[in-house]
Amino acid sequence: MAEGFRFTVCATDGRARTGVFETPRGPIRTPAFMPVGTAATVKAMKPQDVAASGADVLLANTYHLMLRPGAERVARLGGLHRFMGWSRPILTDSGGFQVMSLGDLVTVDEDGVEFRSHLDGTRHFLSPERAIAIQRRLGADILMVLDECPRHPITHDAARQSMERSMRWAARCRDAFLADPGGAALFGIQQGALFEDLRRESADRLVELGFAGYAIGGLAVGEGQQAMFEVLDYAPQQLPPDKPRYLMGVGKPADLVGAVLRGVDMFDCVLPTRSGRTAQAWTAHGPLNLRNARFAEDPSPLEEDCPCPVCQHFTRAYLHHLARAGEILGAMLLTEHNLWHYQRLMAGLRDAIAEGRAAAFARDRLARLEAGDR
Repeated sequence: MAEGFRFTVCATDGRARTGVFETPRGPIRTPAFMPVGTAATVKAMKPQDVAASGADVLLANTYHLMLRPGAERVARLGGLHRFMGWSRPILTDSGGFQVMSLGDLVTVDEDGVEFRSHLDGTRHFLSPERAIAIQRRLGADILMVLDECPRHPITHDAARQSMERSMRWAARCRDAFLADPGGAALFGIQQGALFEDLRRESADRLVELGFAGYAIGGLAVGEGQQAMFEVLDYAPQQLPPDKPRYLMGVGKPADLVGAVLRGVDMFDCVLPTRSGRTAQAWTAHGPLNLRNARFAEDPSPLEEDCPCPVCQHFTRAYLHHLARAGEILGAMLLTEHNLWHYQRLMAGLRDAIAEGRAAAFARDRLARLEAGDR
């Protein structure tokens, strides 16, 4: 089902694991954090600088790209990799989460999702089959099934209905994908909200269908970290141990550490890039707001031990100046540092798992975050 793709677990420490997901466009070292390139760009970053931060794979957004510039145009221009100048693997989400987030602009039925564009109000229809076709036209390496992402909170009955629809859509996505796999891999998405029995049923049905990897969906939608971790105490173990597990839309560094300890392999989140555009820098001691006056004459780097180009060449005082002046360079530099920070966290987790010290690494990182900024 996914020729050229192979996942190897190289080491485990408790439930945490480190490995490599081989793809035709190169390896993805896990645990892996995927920077989000919503509109075929990681905002404020050049592709080569994203690669230099240590990222093996990017996420691109099917919903936004289907509306602008359009999957057909991207295909005519040689596919997403050539279009955006990124030669490493790309994962595309199905567009389901963004569509469901449109609220009153969306109508959902068994056939798919009808919605109005947030850009110009035009009507569009996204079925499981069309979601796969769009991702194939974009030329992604890893495709996601179309699912229904339920809002939080939700009753057990409503969550069951939503989960069962997602599983029917997953089967349709798989059938559409198998008709023309085109050198790509397809991931299924587990749903079931906060209910263990629904998560188990969803996992079993996805495994029966067979996918190259499995995502854990329907979390990071307002339930809070404790509730998310309670689900992650069992959800990853419901999925096959020989396939990558991807937690969608997460998150803060503490979320990533906790999820890795519970057996998750892949992540994506807009937080490091969005933070960079709002004058926020992530450090081992938590986020720093560079607009704060206390940084106006601070000659130190963002982090003393950070090897990123920003920390090697610029001071907090200069970054404060850029943030207060609204200069574009400020967003660029803070985003670059944040991406390095997230990739260094992933590298640290990979090394710690391989050396059997994942729990100690997690305790140290969480203690530093608890101590606060410096």
